[in-house]
This record gives sequence, C-alpha cells and structure tokens, in this order.
Amino acid sequence: RRSAYRTVSSSPESPPLAPLAGAELVIATIAISLATFMEVLDMTIVNVSVPAIAGTLGVSPSEGTWTITTYSLAAAIMQPLTGWLGRRFGEVRTFVVSTLLFVTLSALCGFATSMPMLVVLRLMQGAVSGPMAPMAQALLMRSYRPERRGMAMGLWGMVVFMAPICGPVLGGWITDNFSWPWL
Repeated sequence: RRSAYRTVSSSPESPPLAPLAGAELVIATIAISLATFMEVLDMTIVNVSVPAIAGTLGVSPSEGTWTITTYSLAAAIMQPLTGWLGRRFGEVRTFVVSTLLFVTLSALCGFATSMPMLVVLRLMQGAVSGPMAPMAQALLMRSYRPERRGMAMGLWGMVVFMAPICGPVLGGWITDNFSWPWL
C-alpha cells in the first residue's frame, strides 16, 4: 500500500534533492539568500515613501498605506500554503517561479498609474512572495549536509536580518534622488 504523503521536496517528476557541494553550493546559497533579501527588503522599502507615492497618485497618505497592508496581508496568507505548494510543484520550481513572478510584479508596480492599480499589483506581489522565505529555508536545509545546516541558517539569517535595516534607508534615498517607481 502506498503512502498518501511524499517527502517535502518530491514532485511527480523529480526525485528528492541531494546535498550540494563546492561551487554549486556557494552559488545556490548566494542566490537563495539574495532572493530572500530582496523579498524582505520589499516589505520595508516602501514604508518611508508612502507620502511620495500617495502624493503622486493623488490620494491621502492614509490611503497610501494600502500599498504596505495589501502586500503584508497577501504574503501572510500564502506562507502557510508553502508546504503544499512545495509538495505539489517541487521546492525548487516553487521558489524559482515565486522569485521570477516577484521580480516581474516589482517592475509592474513601478509602472502603476493609479492607487487601485498599485494596490492590486502589491497584493499579487505579496502573494507570490509569501512562499519565498519558507522555501528558501527548506532549500538550504536540503542543500547542506546535516552538520553544516546550522551554519547555512546562520548565514541566511544574517542576510535576511540586514534587509529591514537597509529598506527604509534605501527607500528614502531612492525616493529623494530618483522617484518612488524605482523602488
């Protein structure tokens, strides 16, 4: 009798991932960490630019906060679904698709011409970013040998910890020197 449960990384087409080594491990760690950095950065980079966004789009600053709220809400809703997405589509595929959609939606947010358009794009951006951090952790845990996993999580944590620090500073600088769509 077959079990109804599969391992976390398996998908119908792919076997479980083996731990990586050498240059592949370094490149994977950098890519996963930078993608997660970008996702966490996006949660805070907009915060200081809400008045500029609201002014440009002709709404009040309190209405401008919807750009933050919708992103956070969508990401929070999607995070618990990450395990199912990883099992259904594969961890690597889920992470890569989430990252590509996140980047695409980030660019589209810069082209928003109205607050409703920006809010919908930020909602979609939050939804695709929700699986990124949990999936990054799962991929790193699978990529490292058991005795090196603590180090991997420590490195990833340091990178992710820097994002909320850089977000407001970078957001203010970009808004002051360019304009909010460059966020």
